[in-house]
Amino acid sequence: MALDKQNEGKILPMDENKENTTEDGIGLEILQIIKDSQQQHGLRHGDYQRYRGYCSRRLRRLRKTLGFKCGNRHKFTGKKVTVEMLSDKRYLLLVLMEAERAWSYAMQLKQEANTEPRKRFHLLSRLRKAAKHGERLEKLCESPRVDAKTKLEAQAYTSYLSGMVRFELQEWKAAMEAFNKCKTIYEKLASAFTEELAVLYHQRVEEISPNIRYCAYNIGDQNAMNELMQMRLSAGGGGGMMAEKLEALITQTRAKQAATMSEVEWRGRTVPVKIDKARIFLLGLGDNEAAIAQAANEETKERLYETLLAECRDTIQAVREELKTEAKQRERSDEASGKVSNLQFLHSYLTYIKLWTVVKRNESMAHMLQAKLKEPQTDENKRGPRPQDLIRLYDIILQSLAELSTLQGLEEDHTFQKEVALKMLVYKAYRCFFIAQSYVLVKKWSEALVLYERVLKYAMEVQSKAKSLNNSLKDLPDVQELITEVNAEKYSLQAAAILGGYLTCKGSHFPLCERLDTFHLDPTLVGKQPNLVQFPPDFQPIPCKPLFFDLALNHVAFPPLDDKVEQKGKGGLTGYIKGIFGFGS
Repeated sequence: MALDKQNEGKILPMDENKENTTEDGIGLEILQIIKDSQQQHGLRHGDYQRYRGYCSRRLRRLRKTLGFKCGNRHKFTGKKVTVEMLSDKRYLLLVLMEAERAWSYAMQLKQEANTEPRKRFHLLSRLRKAAKHGERLEKLCESPRVDAKTKLEAQAYTSYLSGMVRFELQEWKAAMEAFNKCKTIYEKLASAFTEELAVLYHQRVEEISPNIRYCAYNIGDQNAMNELMQMRLSAGGGGGMMAEKLEALITQTRAKQAATMSEVEWRGRTVPVKIDKARIFLLGLGDNEAAIAQAANEETKERLYETLLAECRDTIQAVREELKTEAKQRERSDEASGKVSNLQFLHSYLTYIKLWTVVKRNESMAHMLQAKLKEPQTDENKRGPRPQDLIRLYDIILQSLAELSTLQGLEEDHTFQKEVALKMLVYKAYRCFFIAQSYVLVKKWSEALVLYERVLKYAMEVQSKAKSLNNSLKDLPDVQELITEVNAEKYSLQAAAILGGYLTCKGSHFPLCERLDTFHLDPTLVGKQPNLVQFPPDFQPIPCKPLFFDLALNHVAFPPLDDKVEQKGKGGLTGYIKGIFGFGS
């Protein structure tokens, strides 16, 4: 055989995986290999350059191990893997790594093409090369030496690469055919194996589905956009490549639809929309709000809120740039700035959307925290939600509503101002309620009762003012439910204040040694921190040691002692000399 002639006189390195030919033929887990390699070498973080470097290093190791060198240091001599060489699955792996290296380089260039459009040409070249390597792999797998599963995986892999090339070239029909072929093969493979093995194939099908829907939409299927939105919801809060791809596809679709949008109406005024970014955002606003309403869980809802706010901030920034240009033109032409211009009113509308979205997001977070606040704490060491957390959320809501009342162009809109004032009253009531609850936790009964009365005052005021404003409370929390809850809390609080805290504390506030005559089932006694005695104990008064002061000493007259004191004479120089030599002693 050709392989024997080629390797005659050579000693090939031994490898434990070399003898991998089974009764059915050579087998290679193509999808498993590329997924494991991608996750372990950069693609978990979207680092295609790192993955491309890994593919190059693995190719070099494979060529060295197989003795499949392409020339020497000075000259490159291209060599291709042939069917006759397929005595080892690593020859198939060699071609697979060449395709992966070209594909990863193309994806790297796709990221860079966002800022450098010229790199798109190089991107297409790399994708075509990856598809060419995929076709080579598929032809090699047609050999009878390769098992059936590897043949099917090679066909699906080639179809995927071919579909990517057609997708970038915007050949939608050919791309959809290639992706559908790939999807069909993976679905058949998933049904033929156990559930554990089928998970990988199902994940691949989910990755391909958005591309198929987008191709269908460009061909003319109007239902494809709705399916894309549903896929966006089903992606959950995990993000990653799947979520990024869906966001990109939906943005591209909206960009095409935005060409037909020319104006928007708000608060009885029609404003022309000439900025493309504003058109795209306003066109997708309804879809984003519907997606938030249909979100399956709070995590998904939070992610969609953040996406909407990020898009809104970018749009507002684009409008601000146009406002600066408009202001400069007015200065040059000396125009009087009396009436609010269309661009300024559009800026106010976008700011309203941003602020109201912040309000709804914080309200959603507050509902989630309230539910957790009512749940019993199972872990004593873990910090649970507190009323102070909710107070902070309602502070942000009130700040956003205060900014709404100062929007340019709405100063004379009395209905709008009344609606904002009514909304502020509702959220003030809720904020005051949780401030009262924080006082209850520290046993300040009188302060809590006063705050509960303030909550009832706000709630009654809301109900009286809401009669004149139709549908003003439609999107707001129910104040009647708050009134019911406050009345119940007031009665419990009054009883707790009268009983000195026993009703609220349920006897667990005092140590066990001080309430031995009163039976109370206290679960904390068998917990990690039972309240048995007060430690350290309180200080107690004790009699102090007396101090004695001798007051009579001040009135005692002592006798003179002058005669007892030795008088020193004045000897002069003679006495000094006698003293030196000891004569005077």
